[in-house]
Amino acid sequence: MTFRKVLPIVAGLLAPAAAHADDCGANVPCSVEGGSYRIEMPVSGTPKGVLVFFHGYKSSAELQMKHRALVEVAHAHGLAFAAVDGLNGTWSHPNAPGQYRDEKRFVGHVLDDLGTRFGFDAKNTLVGGFSQGASMAWYTLCQQGGRLAGAVTFSGVFWDPLPAPTDCVSDMPPVVQIHGSADETFPLSGRAIGSYFHQGDTFKSIAIIRQQKTCKPETAIQRVIGGIPCDVTPDCNRGEVALCIHDGGHQVRPDHLDAALKDLGF
Repeated sequence: MTFRKVLPIVAGLLAPAAAHADDCGANVPCSVEGGSYRIEMPVSGTPKGVLVFFHGYKSSAELQMKHRALVEVAHAHGLAFAAVDGLNGTWSHPNAPGQYRDEKRFVGHVLDDLGTRFGFDAKNTLVGGFSQGASMAWYTLCQQGGRLAGAVTFSGVFWDPLPAPTDCVSDMPPVVQIHGSADETFPLSGRAIGSYFHQGDTFKSIAIIRQQKTCKPETAIQRVIGGIPCDVTPDCNRGEVALCIHDGGHQVRPDHLDAALKDLGF
């Protein structure tokens, strides 16, 4: 399956989707303590897993579900697509400008609900995200990686001050990070946001994950994923860590998601 369209932050129309039997789904939020998420199942067959996706700054779960190409990629891989809702269009991860809720606790409730309501667990739950939403996915990996089967993130990592490797759990799953060398919104080296906040460096963030996953840097290899050259560390305690750098800007592309999910074995 080939996807060519580059998604802007808000685009597309929401296709009709029936609500889940528990009265929540793509059009009706699933409420948990601290917030909500939306979810859409593949049209045919029982889903083999779920992609939990964190939206970018000033977006929402409702708008994320309108990015039909991303949802359809997940469905093509047999995955449900779950869009988590930030508060005030943003995320309160460590070192973020806004602090509106305990995101670790909230995401824990989302993962609990996905298990209780839909039967998803650590073997088939992946996280993804774009921009600040990718940062949310990174902190979820760091804090609750043992509850996940993998991650695909776009154009976002940790924020300064970066966590120490030992601040993260050791059993983080395989990761594919996709970033553009021409990204000016969340550059590879990060940038200042106001006077007090700073996005983190992508290479240093990757090094933290690799160190805590006890990867062996001397065995790093080069591999192409979705047409992007990637630096891959295969010898880690629980799956690979791949950093893929394209020559584009701040974007999330469905064809890149498609290739990354294949690389993760989904």
